[in-house]
Amino acid sequence: MLKEKEKMFRYIDAVAPQMAAMSDDIFDHPELGLNEYHAFALLTDWLEQEGFAVERGVAGVETAFRAIYHHGNGGPNIGLLCEYDALPEIGHACGHQLQGPSILAAAAALKNSEADGNYTVTVYGTPAEESVSGKIMMLKNGCTFEELDVALMMHGSGATQVDVKSLALSRFKVVFHGVSAHAAVKPEKGRSALDGLIMACQGVEFLREHVADDVKMHYTIVNCGGTPANIVPAVAEASFYVRSYSRNYLDTVIERFQKVLKGAAMMTETEVEIIEEKGIDSKIPCLALNDILMDNASQVEAPRIRPAREKTGSTDFGNIMHRVPGSCIRVAFVKEDAASHSQDYVDAGKSKEAHDAISYGAKILAGAALDLVMRPELLKAVKQEFADRMADEMRMK
Repeated sequence: MLKEKEKMFRYIDAVAPQMAAMSDDIFDHPELGLNEYHAFALLTDWLEQEGFAVERGVAGVETAFRAIYHHGNGGPNIGLLCEYDALPEIGHACGHQLQGPSILAAAAALKNSEADGNYTVTVYGTPAEESVSGKIMMLKNGCTFEELDVALMMHGSGATQVDVKSLALSRFKVVFHGVSAHAAVKPEKGRSALDGLIMACQGVEFLREHVADDVKMHYTIVNCGGTPANIVPAVAEASFYVRSYSRNYLDTVIERFQKVLKGAAMMTETEVEIIEEKGIDSKIPCLALNDILMDNASQVEAPRIRPAREKTGSTDFGNIMHRVPGSCIRVAFVKEDAASHSQDYVDAGKSKEAHDAISYGAKILAGAALDLVMRPELLKAVKQEFADRMADEMRMK
């Protein structure tokens, strides 16, 4: 192992008690998305004290931040991203309390490295992953993340591994507007919003047969006007989710999905309002970057090293990975079959395994970053793979 890595790892071991205490503090003060003021203050104050230039409220998102340290002039810009929001009622059932401290330890270790060469360490605090997708808000408000050469994250999990694909997702609020009437007295005057919505749902069922196998479509009716059965409802509302492992292919499915909704409105002489509430991109996998992370996981003997997860759910990190090469190292701290967003994550939230995961994650990320800085051919290969995969993704349209 390089002596520069050994020094970074000693630093991470030295700050491990401090990072564990910070994680426990965040765990004990769970905050929902865009309200992570306690965690935000802990993370940004510590980075500032360690010599990072901290910008708070990035892209108009009050609990987002960017912290930068320049090691010389020029060279690669290594991005380290963290989340710190909790879930309603259950708290930190996704392990986000671990991310900030792990990222801080990795960033400071890189800052204090004696490695030759020039590079920049950029830490991004990205709030509200569980709710409104803070990364997407930041992108929409002009924070592109494109100054980064790579974007790296860590996440607590049941095993130490990386991901390959994730599902792109679009969530729609769909409201049909009709004309109310008494179903027994003047039924001919009515135009049922609920009829329109039911026909739309049936149309989606027919659409399922004519899309790629990885497309998933879910819906639920959330409101049908609250009217009694003998009144034609003037309003009916549903929530629709449409997913695929390719954002570009999903966009073509959404065009057809919207035609189904509009066709149902035409058939029932109603009007339909289609509101996209969230649009999450699929990950653009970078296997070369995954390999660098897993090589470093082996070097530090991280617990329960497993093969990559080939397919996962949806994450707003995918939107970043459409702009720069990225990868997330998952680090074991709960039992291997534990489900995310479960009580198992809460029960293990302040355990020794959780504290160890912070240090393992920091060492893996710091080691991988140093490899990218000191071996330019690795970064070149990562960027070439990213360019090739983006070209393949565009061909899906």
